[in-house]
Amino acid sequence: MAFTTLAVTGAFLWLASVPYAQESAPANPDNDFVQKASVGGSTEVALSKLALEKGSSDAVKRFAEQMVTDHTMANQELLTLAGRKNIPVPKKVDAKHQAAVDKLGPLQGEEFDRAYGKQMVQDHEETVDLFEKESAQGQDDDLKAHATKLLPKLRDHLKMARDLPGAK
Repeated sequence: MAFTTLAVTGAFLWLASVPYAQESAPANPDNDFVQKASVGGSTEVALSKLALEKGSSDAVKRFAEQMVTDHTMANQELLTLAGRKNIPVPKKVDAKHQAAVDKLGPLQGEEFDRAYGKQMVQDHEETVDLFEKESAQGQDDDLKAHATKLLPKLRDHLKMARDLPGAK
């Protein structure tokens, strides 16, 4: 249990190491995209690390490995872009994402697999919507290109999540 708590906490602490621009950035859709994508991506990594430890299904563990790899890379790309553009990223996750981690944390085995699968479907539906919006309506060309580039992989993640045990 202590390892799980440390792993989840550590996944969120990397957000604190990112250089921040101003604390109160002017509201705009691109800033909103960066904030939502960074929190969502870090949550995907944290939940998937839990799945590697607590999941019982080989399908869940393979999916979780893919999520850790893909979302870690996407998070780093986004943080680099945000840093170059002085767009602040959140220092901590919001209550919604923390609740997802808290909900899955104590679960084990098949119960964890079902809850993780459902959470991954929900999260990836929201992520695909977020990236589609940025891809179509983003004002910053670099962020728009980032969203467009990642959309096919995110759609694939959603399809894979829907195929997980108990995800439906």
